[in-house]
Amino acid sequence: MAKATTKDSIPALSKNAITVLEKRYLRRDAEGKVLETPADMFRRVADTIAAPDKKFDKKADLKGLSDTFYTMMTNFEFLPNSPTLMNAGRPLGQLSACFVLPVGDSMEEIFDAVKFTALIHKSGGGTGFSFSRLRPANDVVSSTTGISSGPLSFMRVFDIATETIKQGGTRRGANMAILRVDHPNIMDFIMCKADQKQLNNFNISVGLTENFMKAVERDEEFDLINPRDKKVVGTKNARKVFQLIVKQAWENGEPGIIFLDRLNRDNPTPLAGEIESTNPCGEQPLLPYESCNLGSINMGKFVSDGAIDWKRLKEVVVNAVHFLDNVIEANNYPLQQIHDMTHANRKIGLGLMGWADMLIMLGIPYCSEEAVKLGKKVMKFINDEGHLASQQLGKVRGSFPNYKGSIFDKKGAAPMRNATVTTIAPTGTISIIANASSGVEPLFAVSYIRTVMDKNVMVEVNPMFEAIAKERGFYSEELMQKIAEHGTVADIPEVPADVRNAFVTAHDISPNDHIHMQAAFQQHTDNAVSKTVNFPNTATIDDVEKVYMMAYETGCKGVTIYRDGSRDEQVLSTSAKKEEHAAVAATPVEDDKKAVKRERPKALKGQTHQMQTGCGPLYITINEDDNGLFELFTTMGKAGGCAASQSEAIGRMVSLAWRSGVQARQVVKQLLGISCHCPSGFGDNRVTSCADAVAKAIQDHMINNGYDINTEKVVQERGACPECGGIVEHEGGCSVCHVCGYSECA
Repeated sequence: MAKATTKDSIPALSKNAITVLEKRYLRRDAEGKVLETPADMFRRVADTIAAPDKKFDKKADLKGLSDTFYTMMTNFEFLPNSPTLMNAGRPLGQLSACFVLPVGDSMEEIFDAVKFTALIHKSGGGTGFSFSRLRPANDVVSSTTGISSGPLSFMRVFDIATETIKQGGTRRGANMAILRVDHPNIMDFIMCKADQKQLNNFNISVGLTENFMKAVERDEEFDLINPRDKKVVGTKNARKVFQLIVKQAWENGEPGIIFLDRLNRDNPTPLAGEIESTNPCGEQPLLPYESCNLGSINMGKFVSDGAIDWKRLKEVVVNAVHFLDNVIEANNYPLQQIHDMTHANRKIGLGLMGWADMLIMLGIPYCSEEAVKLGKKVMKFINDEGHLASQQLGKVRGSFPNYKGSIFDKKGAAPMRNATVTTIAPTGTISIIANASSGVEPLFAVSYIRTVMDKNVMVEVNPMFEAIAKERGFYSEELMQKIAEHGTVADIPEVPADVRNAFVTAHDISPNDHIHMQAAFQQHTDNAVSKTVNFPNTATIDDVEKVYMMAYETGCKGVTIYRDGSRDEQVLSTSAKKEEHAAVAATPVEDDKKAVKRERPKALKGQTHQMQTGCGPLYITINEDDNGLFELFTTMGKAGGCAASQSEAIGRMVSLAWRSGVQARQVVKQLLGISCHCPSGFGDNRVTSCADAVAKAIQDHMINNGYDINTEKVVQERGACPECGGIVEHEGGCSVCHVCGYSECA
């Protein structure tokens, strides 16, 4: 490991940055002791990524280049994607965040992909798949004279494999599943995450075609095509399919949509293959077995005296392209096929973060035409200068091997080192390190409440807002607390109007403004733009449909939406809601009529259920009286302390609820799916926490003893971070905790 020199230093880090670095990035020994400082980490990365220059120039000044990279990172002007920070200069050496694997229509190809997925996730990468090549469910399998089980059944295999691999390590595996809209099983795919306990290691997106979108506009039928023989096997009404996609997205944010023909229109190497899928957050279209290395420029660092420092921005763009091209050489790829395809196309993805910060520093409201125009200007500058930098590298190092037949292969065209140069990626954890706003998203909050390890509650305030508040004389701890409770300054009269306009948050901005900003950056981005369009909880299905159509009309390559609270609350059908108020006609019945607490008899009958949890075996005893379920006791096996005390507390509260007339199914609804840091088991036997174990034991008891369980859909609580309890925000097509750096999408 390269040790930091005496002159190596970095600016002061925020508390959250220190938390994230120590938990996820810094090198540790076998006992978990941190072995390097943040300065050591940046020097380790700078030295490792500078080293490949020797391959192209024997006289290269590696120390000078390392210093350039080190300064760029420690000034937080540019940071590479997380695997590069974590693994450069360490034995694993896997530096890429994005991969796409092919899933062919044979058992051998499918399970090769499962194996390759495990290797990629073990190395810290995320994977995208298209399941569109798989023949539909109940289709013929000539080799066995049987019938196929279809794409969804194999998606579950990938999901379980991911769940197994992600139990350890500093970075969780994540997947993207895409199915073409003309696949015969598209309706099942659209609905596959309606039960949010399924496929939780996948983001899903429907691959829409131009023909389908034209059929939607005309309210026409479109063909369903069997991928096995390319024959038409049926038709569906395009508008009805589109409306089902929209309805599901309104309910829980998925599926997203990807415009496949647009991805392939901009495919730089069409002779090398067709683009079928993207990485887990949707911003990086890739060919099968391709990977991409990403990095982001922190725009907040390029504002000086109320103006953009274009000269320094150009310098950083040039250095960042050099850095990312070197990553391709320094990388230790998990598969030879990925090594070969990545070197053949040499795709890089330079994007940005701190966009909201830049707008605030320039005094430009995020939701303004001026902001959209500046977004186009900034991204055009980065894209143009990035391409020029890649051409300069191409003159020295040669074009990427698949250059012939590429979109750059024109008469008189300059050499090109990289098939793609720009991508707008989510920057959840690296933006925390840089203390910058995420990607091209607006601020997630002006002020929020943070619970630290000693259970003390602290109010975290955006540093720019705090500085302005103090400078203009309206700062107070009481006001910051009030803002944290509101989550926005939009309705805080103590904050001056011009400051309120500048410090808008994701939920203050209309969905149309989100799309306009995404489209502005997409116009000058080689790959795609990862962004979440936020909706208030009160948004209608029609509101979501308009945004999906707007994304199509404005040239976006895909879109992900999130309606506030849609994943944090009970999702019930209309009939289920009606049943909630109906009496349960089963024998024996639950007592839902008595409001008076029932007294405990001296003797009760019951059963004890053993549940395996991540904390060890949990024994759950459920007793009944003549009116139904009465009380619940828990005993934790060998474990004690917090797990045992929390389980006892759950038992006491459940007992009190039952004795006060609360139905057992309502208790199950509240507890089922709650997750903790240490789940256990797989599939139907998976237990996500002690609370989840209690819920499942109650369900089993009710089924075994003749109760009407009146099954309802229950979702996993996603409002709080499963690792630290902090705020989870939906941004960049993912769920991110800005306190500890947890990311649902790795």
